[in-house]
This record gives sequence, structure tokens and C-alpha cells, in this order.
Amino acid sequence: MATAATTRLRFEPIKDKIGARILNTKEELLSGELADQINALLEERGVLVFPQVNFTDDEQVRFSDTLGGNADEISKQDANKVFKVSLDESVNQDVAEYLKGSLYWHIDGTMNAQPIRASMLTAKVLAPEGGDTEFANTATAYADLPEDEKARLEGLRVVHSLWCSQFYHTPEPTLKQLENWQSKGEAELPLVVTNSSGKKSLVLGNTAHYIKGLDMKDSQRILHGLREFATSEPYMYAHKWQVGDTVMWDNRTSLHRATPYDPNCGRMMHRTIIRGGEAWEANAR
Repeated sequence: MATAATTRLRFEPIKDKIGARILNTKEELLSGELADQINALLEERGVLVFPQVNFTDDEQVRFSDTLGGNADEISKQDANKVFKVSLDESVNQDVAEYLKGSLYWHIDGTMNAQPIRASMLTAKVLAPEGGDTEFANTATAYADLPEDEKARLEGLRVVHSLWCSQFYHTPEPTLKQLENWQSKGEAELPLVVTNSSGKKSLVLGNTAHYIKGLDMKDSQRILHGLREFATSEPYMYAHKWQVGDTVMWDNRTSLHRATPYDPNCGRMMHRTIIRGGEAWEANAR
């Protein structure tokens, strides 16, 4: 009696501490048979690259759904839940200013009670110059910290704010801008979180304002020092885009940023995001 063959996930590591390149066909990816293997590899490697898979918007949504479904995006640009990532104000009039923060190391959704489980970008139009995306694995970086440093970080809590992140690109805002940024609120999160599998990682990036209970100078030295360490070799991977590439990353354990590019050059990425399932606080240890 014949039995159906099981589809196997085919991949190759990109670097020792971060990333894997997926080699399966689009049809295999869309079948849903690889979903559990992909999610497990995503947790292990942090960043998954699907070279020139050339997903249409509908296919990207279908693929996201096989992995856990789409979360609501920050802008209802399209009924199919694909968000068009562009710094062009004619495309993203309401959020182009906030998206300028994507040029600096950050974690998506630090202001959300439930983290974004993962994010997925597909390259539609490339920048003539710049516009690569860099990723850093805050789980493998944490694992390599000295034990006494890990002990020092346990229990520390960080205040995150959108308005802090906006100063990176607009250091002299108008009062109206500042009041608008500050109206978005703040969130207090553990500096070190643990997911349900026991993996610990650092919650850092441009929304990390200060560590509660510490002198501001000490707080900034810790936050900036950890970010510098986590985004150094061997924890960082820079993806040079080709049209049709899709890259997916574990948002709980990955810092990312775009390299500078002309905001009016037409660069266009289409994004979907995957539901979280584990609140930040539930992961604190």
C-alpha cells in the first residue's frame, strides 16, 4: 500500500549565531505541511530567508496564515492585511514619520501587551542605493553574556516609549510633534524575557527609554552597551535584497533596522505580521 511522502524542510544556515536560508519551493511552502518545521526553525535561528520566492500579496497572506495567522496591522491600507512599508508620505501619509524609526535598531510592538510573534517582508521595489535590512539575534547574544552580567540584568525593568524612538530621526521636534508622540503612551517591560521553551532574550532598541530605579547615566550605559554587543558580529546578519525575496524574523528575539536610503526613491516592501500568543510579562523571569 502506497503512503504519501512527507515534505521535508530544506535549509542551510547563514551564520553560526543567526539566520537560515530556506530552499523549498513556493508550492511546498504554501501547502502548510512545513508550518511546524518552519516555526521551530524560526525560534532556533531567529531569521529565515526565502530567496526570490516571489509571493504575491495573496500568497504572502496565505503563507502567514499557515504559520499562525495575521495580526491587525498599524494601518488598514489593504483589505488583505498586507502593509506597504514605504517612507514616501504619498503612500503612508499617516505613519511615514513613525516609519523613519525603522532606520534604527528596534523591536516591533514593544508598546503592545502581546508581542508580535513574527514579521515577514517581501521586496517589491528596491532602493537604488541603501535599503538593506540588518538583523541581530538578542537570544544568542544573551546566551553568550558572562554569567555575572546575566545575574546583574535579571529583574531589571525598562520603560519603552514611542516618543523616545522618534528623537533618533527628529532631534528637534515641534511641540505639536512631541505632544503627538507622547500621546501614544509608554510600556514597562522586563529587560530579559523568557519564552515558553525557556529561551531567554533581551528586549532592546530605540523605544527602550530607561531602566527603572537606576541613575540615568548608568541606565543608558547598560542599554546602549547591550545593544552594541547584540548587534555586533557574530549576532548580526545584513540582508541585501533582491526583488521577490521574503524574509521572516522572530520578533521576540530579533532587533532589526533598514540601512539609509532616499525616502522618495520608491522602495517598497510588503509586510505581514504573525500573532504573538505570549505576553511580554508572561515571559519575564
